[in-house]
Formats: sequence, structure tokens, C-alpha cells
Amino acid sequence: MTDPDRLSADDAHILSVESDVITGHTLKLIVLEPGPAPMDIDHLRSEVARRLPSQPRAMQRVDTSGPEPRWVVATDFDIRYHVRRFSGGDCVSQTDLWRIVSTLMTEHLDRSRPLWTFDLIGPLADGREAIAVRIHHAMTDGIAGIRFLDALLWDPLDPASWSAPPTGLRSATSEPSRIAQARRMPAAVVRELGHPGSRSPFDRPICIARELAFTVASLAEIKAIGDSRPVHATVNDVLLAIVAGGLRSWLGDSGALAPHLHAQVPVSLHHRDERPDDLGNRDSFLNVDLPLGEQNPLLRLDLIAAETRKRKRLGDAQELYDLFHALGRIKYLGSAVERLAGNAREFSLSISNVPGPPAPVSVVGRPVQHLFDSSEPAAHHALRISAVSCAGQVGIGMCTDPNALPGVALLADAIDDSYAELRSAAIR
Repeated sequence: MTDPDRLSADDAHILSVESDVITGHTLKLIVLEPGPAPMDIDHLRSEVARRLPSQPRAMQRVDTSGPEPRWVVATDFDIRYHVRRFSGGDCVSQTDLWRIVSTLMTEHLDRSRPLWTFDLIGPLADGREAIAVRIHHAMTDGIAGIRFLDALLWDPLDPASWSAPPTGLRSATSEPSRIAQARRMPAAVVRELGHPGSRSPFDRPICIARELAFTVASLAEIKAIGDSRPVHATVNDVLLAIVAGGLRSWLGDSGALAPHLHAQVPVSLHHRDERPDDLGNRDSFLNVDLPLGEQNPLLRLDLIAAETRKRKRLGDAQELYDLFHALGRIKYLGSAVERLAGNAREFSLSISNVPGPPAPVSVVGRPVQHLFDSSEPAAHHALRISAVSCAGQVGIGMCTDPNALPGVALLADAIDDSYAELRSAAIR
């Protein structure tokens, strides 16, 4: 019988990757509208504590003393550790906020406690405050992280204000036969792996330092850009095209050496009928060429959209997920394939996009102005880009090791310019 408290193979692997230079957690940055007074941290704690029973993993820690890591109850759980006001210095400007969350991104979560924290930051000079949410990736992936926020942080909403379930969740389907899987897997591997590109401009060793930057795009405008094309482009296609234009400008002369960058795009395989407390990781990926050498922003978008349509039609994400899990049972072979998939010549950077709350949300009565996501870079992948939607906006977060790849704030500006360029071209 399966032990429900044993970490899944995916979760255990993510836990094992943690090191002196890899913290293993993601960071969600929630920027709140100005309020009449600073948020009462005790009120926030009591609201979060009241909801904790709906998320059992939130009060469990990882026990690695046995042969396999397991979730166990944290008997000394203290809500004051997990929900606290940041005390590491003043935060009056956006620059201060980005510096603080960059520092938080470098700090490992305490393995002796549950693997999450909410840090209340501010108020800024304009009255806004922010909550930096850190959750270890061994506990949640992108979709599960949004569920976690919904369960513990967002104020309850009128169900009528919510639209259909996010499109990032799939309907549950019956599993294909092993014979059918075996026939389809080799083709998926040929399409997604084994096509090494030129040396990536992000293929650099990293240390523990982190630098974060953020920007915002309109979800309605992104959809309008996609609808304007002769063959429809999805929100994710448009996001990839915006990022490609920003990278083209930001990389400058160094980018000219790589007219195509391979981007790894995580794909959620969670189902709509999963329970709200069903956390953990169920992600696969697609590898997509970003045509940085193409000057025309609309043609860049059309090229990206054509490639992603093909990958989705052939079901590569599901096939690769099944393949890695099958090979994971074979010692050495599974790890060898994972090393191939993670090679810097197979992909240059990861770009994720997670659907967040479609309606406006608030935290203890304070409306959320912006929601951002950030994931850490990896060895030989010194840049990571993450996007999350919230109430008609798409928040885009960039994370680098500034020693390996400085100037991430300039990349945020370049992505803004690329967004404006693509929007203008689509309108014309």
C-alpha cells in the first residue's frame, strides 16, 4: 500500500537538488493597495492559522532520517515563525522592495519546520505593503502554489465572481495502454531532446546571490494580440514572444551569436478534479525555440505559436512525464536522461506561466494590486522567468545570479519595450 506521507519521486528529487547555492523554494510577491494604517500582523496570523487545517502539509515538516523522505507533523509548529513582519531594514521604494525579496530568495527555509513563510514588508512611502511568500518546490509546483494561497491567504470571495477553472488545469482522462505509450514516447524524445543548440548566453556557474525584477502586462491585451493573428496564438505564445523580444534587445551583441534560444516551458499535468489540498509536483515540459534573430515581432509570435501548436497536438509533455517516471525506476538510466534534459545545450532558460485568480482578490481586506512569481536559476541556467495571472494582469518575474548575469532590471525594461512593440504591431 502506498504511504501517503512519503514524498513522491518528483518531490523527493527536488528536495535532493537543494545545496549551498540552490535554496529549492519559489517566491510569490503580493503587492497590496495602500491602506489607512499598516497591516496588523497579529490579525494576519490569526486568519492564516484559522485556515491551516485545510492544508495538512502546511503543518508538516520533512523527515529525512529514514530510507526515504516523509512528511511528519511538526509538533513544535509556531505560526509566528511562518507569518512575520520583515525586520531587516526599511522599505520605502520599489528598489528597496526588489532588494529585500532578492535577499529573501537567497535564504534557505528551515528543514526542521514546515517549508513555507509569509513575510510582510513595508509600508512603502506610498502606503502599499507587500507579502513575500516562500514555498519549497518539494511542497508545491506552480498550480499547487496558487491553491495554497487560495486556501490560506486570499479573503473568501462570492463564488459567482469566479469564472471557469483556470485553463492550466486539465480534465482527468483515462491512462493510455503501455503499448500505446511505448509507441509514442520515442517520437516525443526525438522532438524534445537530443537537439543541442549553440552555447547558451546563460550557461554560467551560479552562487547563492539572487537579483529579482518584475513587470506587468495586461491579460486582455495579450489575448487581443493572440486573436489578431491569422492563426490564433495563445496567451502563453504571446508571453514567449514578448520575452523573446526583450531578450533580443537585452542580450545585444552577445545575442547575435544565438539567433535561436531554446526555452523550456513547464506544462502542468494537474487535473481539475484534484482536491484543493492535493499539493506536490506534477509538471512536464516542452522545449520551444525563441527566434531572437527575427526582427519582425509578429513573425516571431507566429513562429512560436506554430511550434507550440505542434508540440501540444502530439502530446509531448505527457509522454515525457511518463518516460521520466518509467526510467526513474531503472538505476543510472533515469538520472542519465534527466542530465540530458537539463543540459545547457538542450535549453537556455526556463519560462513558466501559471494561471492565478481570475477575479480581484484581497488579504484581510486589503486589495491585491499585483501578483508576481519568481523561481530561482540553476547551474548553467543563470536566468529564470516566471509569469502568473491575477485579475486581468500578468505579473512577470525575472531571477538571476547577479554575479553571473547582472542587470536584470534592464531586462524588465526590455520586456516592457518588447510588449509595447508587439502590441503596436498587432494593432496596425
